[in-house]
Amino acid sequence: MEPLNIAVVGLGRMGKRHVHTLVYRVPRARVVAVCTTDKNEIEWATNNEEYKDFGIQVYSNYDEMLGHRGLHAVWISTSTDVHASQSLAAIAKGIHTLCEKPLSTDLAEAQYVVEAAKCNPSVKVMAGFSRRFDASYRDAAEKIYQQEAIGIFVDCAIHNIDLSLWYLGNPVPKACWAAGTLQHHPELKDLSDVDNVVGVVEFRGGKIAYFYCSRTQAHGHDVSTEITETNGKLMVNVIPNQNNVVLADKLGMKHEVQPEYWQRFEDAFALEANEIVEAIVKNKELPLSLGTGITVMKIGQALQQALLTGEVTRVNESGERLN
Repeated sequence: MEPLNIAVVGLGRMGKRHVHTLVYRVPRARVVAVCTTDKNEIEWATNNEEYKDFGIQVYSNYDEMLGHRGLHAVWISTSTDVHASQSLAAIAKGIHTLCEKPLSTDLAEAQYVVEAAKCNPSVKVMAGFSRRFDASYRDAAEKIYQQEAIGIFVDCAIHNIDLSLWYLGNPVPKACWAAGTLQHHPELKDLSDVDNVVGVVEFRGGKIAYFYCSRTQAHGHDVSTEITETNGKLMVNVIPNQNNVVLADKLGMKHEVQPEYWQRFEDAFALEANEIVEAIVKNKELPLSLGTGITVMKIGQALQQALLTGEVTRVNESGERLN
């Protein structure tokens, strides 16, 4: 079977890691090109001996890269403001597309991508929600669906909004409210943002999701999830560990925490890449619906509105905001 020729767009922290993952951990993929408009990244990629060894061509123009001979798919890892336009350009050329979340912060623009994908059913298009590919979160999902869970407490932002939809069976939101504080990063004030926030989503049918988001985790990358059910509670990564090493001294016992998200979810990104490549090569259904990203963004924006206004954001049965 011929490998899938794929190009990675954007060579920031994530783009470089995606290239490495595809090269070393996805046997059916072949990275044939990368693209960036950043001069420093272009120079870095052009001089990268590893890229030369694997025959990876470096482009500074996205449209030119889409014309690369034999290109089958793109992985878009650029800034959010160009996710939609780059996805649309790839879809129009019949190129399979994996785009980092979100498709856009503009719901109408994101919906254009969803509609374009519907109009081109032969093209596989997916937004990346990597935590759905994490072994612990998948195990929790299996346990939930076996036991019919009815409630959830989730820690942190957009990925966990997605997890709440997954674990609760894609419920329709009813109301959102939030409260935040700005204590460590005063520069966020001009952006109408905060560094610590609590949000609650009430779903129809008696289900609730609670989110605590923090930009001030001094001890390392700390993302955990608790799912409260009728018969008990599931907990994922409540006590994060860098590894299995524990230091015991006169102060007690302690362990290190992963410094950032990559150490926690590297395997999930690799599994995500493998499952997407398999879906394309074997023409199978993608592991995640593109429309999920739209629902996640609607909830995220409803929570943000509640934070800024101090009022409850109410949602109708179709999932549209009422205020």
